[in-house]
Amino acid sequence: MAESTGSAGDQAPAVYPESWEADVVLRDGSTTHVRPIRPEDADALQAFHVGQSEASIVFRFFAPLERLPDRDLARFTRVDHRDRVALVAVTGDDAIIGVARYDKVGPDEAEVAFNIADAHHGRGLGSVLLEHLAAAARERGIRRFTADVMPQNGRMIAVFREAGYSLQQHLEDGVVTVGFDIDPTDRSLAVMMAREHAAEARSVQALLHARSVLVLSSPHAAPGSLDDRRAERVLADLAAGGARGDEPEHRTGAVTAAGGDDRPVEVHVVGRPAPAVASEPDPGAPGTAPVVRHWDRIDDVPGPVDLAVLALPAAEAVVAVRALGRLGVKGVVVLSGGYAEQGPTGLALQRALLRAAHAAGLRVVGPRSYGLLAHAAGGLLNASLTEDPPPAGRIGLFCQSASTAVSILGSVRRRHLGLAHLVSAGNRADVSGNDLMQFWQDDDSTDVVALYLESIGNPRKFSRVARRLASAKPVVVVTAGRSGHVVPPGHAVRPTQASRQTLQEVMRRSGVVLVDNVHQMLEVSQLFALQPLPPGRRAAVVASSSAAASLVTEALAAAGFTVARAPAILHEDADDAKVERTFAQVYSDPDVEVVVTMHVPTVGPRDDRVAQALARHAAGSGRTSVACLLGLHGATPALTAPDADGALRTVPAYTTPEDAVLALGQAARYAAWRSADRGRLVAPEGIHARTARRRIAGWLDEAGSRASLDLTHEQVAELLSLAGVHVFPTVGVHDADEAVAAADRLGWPVALKSTVPALRHRSDLGGVRLDVHDETELRADVAQVLALAAGREPEPGRAPLEVQAMAPHGVACVIRSAEDPLFGPVLGFGLGGDTTDLLGDVAWAVPPLTDVDVSDMVRAPRSAPRLFGYRGVPPLDVAALEEVLARVAVLADQLPELLHLELNPVVVAERGAYVLGAQARVGVAGTRADGPRRALPA
Repeated sequence: MAESTGSAGDQAPAVYPESWEADVVLRDGSTTHVRPIRPEDADALQAFHVGQSEASIVFRFFAPLERLPDRDLARFTRVDHRDRVALVAVTGDDAIIGVARYDKVGPDEAEVAFNIADAHHGRGLGSVLLEHLAAAARERGIRRFTADVMPQNGRMIAVFREAGYSLQQHLEDGVVTVGFDIDPTDRSLAVMMAREHAAEARSVQALLHARSVLVLSSPHAAPGSLDDRRAERVLADLAAGGARGDEPEHRTGAVTAAGGDDRPVEVHVVGRPAPAVASEPDPGAPGTAPVVRHWDRIDDVPGPVDLAVLALPAAEAVVAVRALGRLGVKGVVVLSGGYAEQGPTGLALQRALLRAAHAAGLRVVGPRSYGLLAHAAGGLLNASLTEDPPPAGRIGLFCQSASTAVSILGSVRRRHLGLAHLVSAGNRADVSGNDLMQFWQDDDSTDVVALYLESIGNPRKFSRVARRLASAKPVVVVTAGRSGHVVPPGHAVRPTQASRQTLQEVMRRSGVVLVDNVHQMLEVSQLFALQPLPPGRRAAVVASSSAAASLVTEALAAAGFTVARAPAILHEDADDAKVERTFAQVYSDPDVEVVVTMHVPTVGPRDDRVAQALARHAAGSGRTSVACLLGLHGATPALTAPDADGALRTVPAYTTPEDAVLALGQAARYAAWRSADRGRLVAPEGIHARTARRRIAGWLDEAGSRASLDLTHEQVAELLSLAGVHVFPTVGVHDADEAVAAADRLGWPVALKSTVPALRHRSDLGGVRLDVHDETELRADVAQVLALAAGREPEPGRAPLEVQAMAPHGVACVIRSAEDPLFGPVLGFGLGGDTTDLLGDVAWAVPPLTDVDVSDMVRAPRSAPRLFGYRGVPPLDVAALEEVLARVAVLADQLPELLHLELNPVVVAERGAYVLGAQARVGVAGTRADGPRRALPA
């Protein structure tokens, strides 16, 4: 890929675009740092160049160059970050391993060139640099890339093609010229997300499948100090290895056989004294007892090492992480605190820790993590602070703070559940719930995912990742704050002005099961882990008394179930034949899809005949079954029986019928969501986002402001027309003569509206006059509205009155969009009027939306029946309303420059939906948390 050379010349100092710096996960699961090139990179760039093979140099420069001339070094490293941009991928010692650059050659076109270190081919650096270079170019107004490539350089052409862009290429004079538009397309975004998924899943897999672990503690730690005890605990857990396991008599359907390949975990220790007598493992002895070796320094540890666990003061941890890259460490678990939770100084240390780790290729779990444990192919990996890990199971569990992990593990043990994995992210500085969901998507050992989230740093990414995962496995979520407005100390979360309902809507549309607390999270998770999904909502009740049956029946009805048959009363003195006959009849009924059994004897202990009969008939029946039996909770042997294939099946036990039915209700809702058509992303024709972006940039330039700008009526109408949305023309007037002239131009009848904020849209206060048919009526209305507005100022720069052609009669609706720092574009929909505002009767969503999302959004407000023929009114053209809503959703999603948009009112008539008023504010686009480039949290 040739590049012309020339003099660097004298340039004005360029402002370094710090926001372009990013840490990224590569194809192999390791990490690297991408940043703009700097003048001081000249030596590193020369070293990168001379380390390349002759073939790579020829592919890049079309000629062999042993060294870059000083003139070219200056030109390549001194850029203006506007018309000439270069990004580099660097290692921990700032060695360059990849370069991408563009030079502007037209108003919105640039020529690009890439060069990847020979030793790093195959890691996905080229595709990452292309994503980041394209994002930087779009920020600078570039919309198209071109490149000259030698025909033999198939690898580079493949990078462009496989990125999902639509390529145009031709061969001339032995050179292939490639060109493509760089605005994100559905295909390019899908490619980026697929690569992100694969890379992040692989990075988590490396953590959970680690077979060699290095424990680092401080030799200066006082005996008995917190860090000393952390190191001692995790070392003891690792040394215990996979020796723990369930006894056969305790086996239930919640516990799986622990996998193992007989490879012992190799444990290295630095910073703790070696025992007086070190015992070497017997190579011929059975079992998987880990090998523990002590070392004086990190430099003494032989590699490779998969995972490091740190119990160190923050400043020492940063230094230690820089030395871990040499050992091939894939990730580091930081148990200690002293980071962002302690204020600016700690935040700086946390960022330094991340920079050091990512530059060395490591992912970070923590700081302030409780650790991780995994029942993987190599047996139990317990790199956590728990000395009593749960047995192997089918539930993947993610939480954040260490104290929460302790509480959750206690609840897991009380329910006798097994876990596939547990990861505590602490401050969630790097590895997050999104990363774990990426891994669990493809993990065959996990059937159910449970997340306790104290904060969500990237809700848009959470939504798309969770939606994909939930389509295959249930995802149960509890959040510390249902609104997303709660930010625990130490967690980096962008501020948000979104409604407190927004996060709940994001969760609901993603298909996750949102619950209120840890108790509900585990009650629902155990049902998913132990029972099939409910095929429907037809339920049967088996109870020990009619009073108990009534209690269960009422709970089922409240949860939306239908009791398909009369409750079966199984009295506590029933004989064996009655017990067997009762369950046989219930489970043979084809109308029964869900079975709830509540049997509580009033005299004597629990009747295990009931439990055993229930377990036998439920196993393999395909009917979702739950039980409330005296003294049982969770997964118990008493409610376990083999199915026809010999696999153990367990009916989960609940303390109260309300808990059991709550879990059933959540499972039924999830099953319905999973089986329903979730639609396709809306993509209306005639949306010209690129033109709209240019017009916004022009308006901002004309206004001399780069912060924000409230658009005029004409500008708003032009902007919406580029999205295929027509705004009824409005004429601003100051008096009756101007109003009459405007009505003559627009055509009678007309509407007259005050622009005073207190009267705008307020027909009840006299600020809006409709169906004005003649000049006399209009003049009278003008006088009355001006009198009402006396002493009140209209909005700055606007006439006191507006005249507008009358639209067909219908129901007024309001559509709003706002660019939120945390969520990105947030869309709101409601019907017009005070009641909507007073009751908060608004549906919220975060684009991109599917056609099903749009349909649900229109039907979500409690007042929505007014659109569908309420009280004899003819049904309105909801399809036209959905079209407007879909176009606004796409426009907001594609234009982060659109800071605020309000369509008010949108009148939905029997035929058509008419936008009668619109306001918009635009500004310089910020960087969205989930943009079209891969990047780890900053």
